[in-house]
Amino acid sequence: MAVIETAEKLLPAGLRPAGSRILRALLAVLTERDEKATAQRMALTAFSIRIASAALAFLSQIVLARLMGEYEYGIFVFVWVLIVLFGDLSCLGFHTAIVRFLPQYKAAGAYAEIRGLTGTARVFGLVSGTIVLAIGMIALHVFSDKVQSYYIIPIVLGLLAMPMIALGDILEGTSRANHWPVMALSPVYIVRPILIILFMLAAIGLGAPSTAVTAMQAALLATYVTALGQYVATLIRLRRHYKEGPRKVDFLGWLGVAFPIFLIEGVSFLLTNSDVVVVGIFLEPHDVAIYFAAAKTMALVHFINFSVKAASGPRFSSLIAEGNRPQLAAAAIDAARWTFWPALAVGLVVLAAGHLLLSLFGGAFTAGYALMAILLAGILAKALVGPAETLLMMAGKQKICVLLYAGALTANVVLNIVLIPQLGIEGAAIATASAMGVEAVLLHLAVRRALGIALFAFAKPPVAHNEMEA
Repeated sequence: MAVIETAEKLLPAGLRPAGSRILRALLAVLTERDEKATAQRMALTAFSIRIASAALAFLSQIVLARLMGEYEYGIFVFVWVLIVLFGDLSCLGFHTAIVRFLPQYKAAGAYAEIRGLTGTARVFGLVSGTIVLAIGMIALHVFSDKVQSYYIIPIVLGLLAMPMIALGDILEGTSRANHWPVMALSPVYIVRPILIILFMLAAIGLGAPSTAVTAMQAALLATYVTALGQYVATLIRLRRHYKEGPRKVDFLGWLGVAFPIFLIEGVSFLLTNSDVVVVGIFLEPHDVAIYFAAAKTMALVHFINFSVKAASGPRFSSLIAEGNRPQLAAAAIDAARWTFWPALAVGLVVLAAGHLLLSLFGGAFTAGYALMAILLAGILAKALVGPAETLLMMAGKQKICVLLYAGALTANVVLNIVLIPQLGIEGAAIATASAMGVEAVLLHLAVRRALGIALFAFAKPPVAHNEMEA
């Protein structure tokens, strides 16, 4: 409190009232122990970790690109995106289902169900990851003549990491459900990228070549070290909170909830990464590297949407519960504005520094500058409707979200397949930006049809009071 009071005195007189409220609200979030403060503290911690992880991921990609050059870096990027993509999908939504069930069991004192859920989830993650590993190995053997030779060994190494990626997702969901944000997010987003760089540098120092194979070996080792360390730490903490005892398993019930979540998150995750995959299928590794560097740089703008989504979900939920349509519409349009204008400002700054940022990866990567401008157009199109998908999900319209994401994913893949052979990586950027535009239009139409809200950053919110329909 003394620190807060000192900070208030240092603020200019004009900013003191607003600054005082912000500082005291922050103090309440950091010190209070009620459920609301705990949730806010978890959100703040999670957001801080994601910001740090974004900076770390950007820097680590620069280091890897510098070490390997664009050709080998392109091979690594393509394979690693594939492995992480299918590793996450292999959980079939079970990692998110834990977040749904565990707090309910904890509130009811159903500790047998908690022990059964967490234990079953870990086994399921390992088994499902191993099954995907086996399927991948069989597919690679059957279609080896259709896969470029320089991808074979990196893919094999990547597939060996699949069970640990799935286990890591399960452990992340377990920690999130228990409000342990540092343990949930640090291993995958902080520890693993650092270990990949350290192992890569160590391997090169010991005489290994600076190739994609060496990078995949470093990634494989880093994944196992991270996941096993996370497993031990999570198990110790779980046993501290939930003593040993009987276990109650409702596998089919949990899977029944997990699978629809898998459809929503899976289609969304595929939509986010499909462009890199299609570029890797049609173009050479150095094209993949340049495209990935441009996309990774513009991804800095996506954190605006991430921040607004995190803040808007609880607000939308409470307004929907109150049933006041005009206030919900005003909040949604306000969120769209808070998404679009900061995204525009940050996007223009990133674009202005684009040549410098791309040159950090290496001289050849500046060829991706035009891609950044194209991708920014798509990002801004999506920003015009703000966190529309969050609004739909808070209103219980998850099925609509699945259909919308599937439509946007189809548009993305089809446009990439059509445009990449004609225009190269510029075609990939145009296809991805166009798919974002399609997604924005579909979300706008869905929100208008389902909730009667014309969601648009430039729209005027309604003023008349009107109760929401059930």
